[in-house]
Amino acid sequence: MAHQPLTKPVSRLSTEVKQYFVVTGNYWAFTLTDGALRMLIVLHFYQLGYTPLAIASLFLFYEFFGVVTNLVGGWLGAKLGLNKTMNIGLFLQVFALAMLLVPTELLTVVWIMAAQALSGIAKDLNKMSAKSSLKLLLPDNAQGALYKWVAILTGSKNALKGVGFFLGGVLLAWLGFQGAIATMAGALALVWVLSLLLLKKDLGKSSFKPKFKDLLSKSTTINQLSAARLFLFGARDVWFVIALPLYLSSQFNWSHAEVGAFLALWVIGYGAVQAIAPTITGKASGKVPTAATALLWASLLCSIPLLISIGMDNSAHPLLILIAGLMLFGAIFAVNSSLHSYLIVSFAGRDGVSLDVGFYYMANAMGRLAGTVLSGWVYQAYGLQACLWVSSAFLAITVLITLFLKTPKG
Repeated sequence: MAHQPLTKPVSRLSTEVKQYFVVTGNYWAFTLTDGALRMLIVLHFYQLGYTPLAIASLFLFYEFFGVVTNLVGGWLGAKLGLNKTMNIGLFLQVFALAMLLVPTELLTVVWIMAAQALSGIAKDLNKMSAKSSLKLLLPDNAQGALYKWVAILTGSKNALKGVGFFLGGVLLAWLGFQGAIATMAGALALVWVLSLLLLKKDLGKSSFKPKFKDLLSKSTTINQLSAARLFLFGARDVWFVIALPLYLSSQFNWSHAEVGAFLALWVIGYGAVQAIAPTITGKASGKVPTAATALLWASLLCSIPLLISIGMDNSAHPLLILIAGLMLFGAIFAVNSSLHSYLIVSFAGRDGVSLDVGFYYMANAMGRLAGTVLSGWVYQAYGLQACLWVSSAFLAITVLITLFLKTPKG
């Protein structure tokens, strides 16, 4: 298939591009509800008197089941087809939202964690399916177009997650907790029905019968890229998930609305940079990323958390240093993330692509889980600056792993 602009009238677009629109629409709708649900839970349960660390614990199953889902989900995608795993993900998110419609007195910690576990499974089935499907909608010789499509999908997802943070706050104020949840469940159920009708039935189904032992990647390149991704995302979440919002609230007396708005804007900006990463890394001159490109950008990121910590110690305006440093970190991290998202889709085998992509995003989820746990523990024991030191250490490991990464030939 020749690469077609995404601006043609829909009736003139190829089947592959139409499928890309369906996949992207599903991903966008899911991401809006995912971001909004996180903000709804944070704000609602803070109002009920939960401490920030107790609220953070509600998301641990969300992250843990992401690890399991990416590992098993890749096998399911190859066995059943990516259309089925994407639609299962949408349905599970609708079910998870419906679980939260019980009366307030029944919203126990265990019940919420169970709903979040389902939401975590749903999110990673949806993401794995979306990223894997792009490999199949473009020919192997269209690497430049693949990079662009992956960057748009990944960047728009993160920008919309930030929009979802705003949406959650607005819906909570306008409709209340249950009204907001019911509205999102109804809208996503409609998206699920449309997806059942529009998504190709054989998308991503492998020509071989994948065995359960195929869950673990046998490719050294995929294993190295996955390990680098684990430490890359651990380096972000070790300060971002718990430490940063608590620090802004306790040290600078920011309101919860101000903290939420700042995190939302950071994520939106991060997603916008991800979407234009191909331009930043030289696609306009005909270049597509290689392992050397990933090494360069990981090296640029490595020392930034450490420099933020040192700057805060030696400045009369530590908040200004923190915000400026985190903006710089977010921009360079976004390029790193977009590069990695392209490289895994590019390096993955075409037949049974979801096995490689699922294994890779399992490592991503493990990094997020480790970062979430460390963010709470390191911040509580040693403070934000210790979290930034751990972040730089994780990034140094990412650089070391990437040194050994080779771009596959052919």
